[in-house]
Amino acid sequence: MQKFTWGSFALRLLFATLLVLFTWNPTGYSFVHWVGTAPHFTPEKAISALGLIIGWVIYTRATMRSLGPVGIALLGAIFACIVWLLFDKGWLSGENINVVTWIVLFATSSILAVGMSWSHVRRRMSGQVDTDDVDQ
Repeated sequence: MQKFTWGSFALRLLFATLLVLFTWNPTGYSFVHWVGTAPHFTPEKAISALGLIIGWVIYTRATMRSLGPVGIALLGAIFACIVWLLFDKGWLSGENINVVTWIVLFATSSILAVGMSWSHVRRRMSGQVDTDDVDQ
């Protein structure tokens, strides 16, 4: 079984961030913008859509299986409290919605990355192994 490291988590976070940002981001360079600006659906867009769908299915399925709805809600609450703290301290203002948008995108990526990594973390902390993790 491969050892789980901070590098392993960083790689999962990188791919989750790419998945989220390729799907949509406020810069105007995303799949949603690309599909929305052209009048017809092309094979390139279909292949890109399928690639994104596959990525989302892999990440969301793993996140749901490892964290469950309660874990996802708790992580979402942690990020919401962090945003609240940033507003409360005056480090973030409601006038700049673009910054809040980027924070939400990063929070989404982080939740997906934690979901992809949580089984490894839980195994290291508790010694418990998920049935999907048992070597054959």
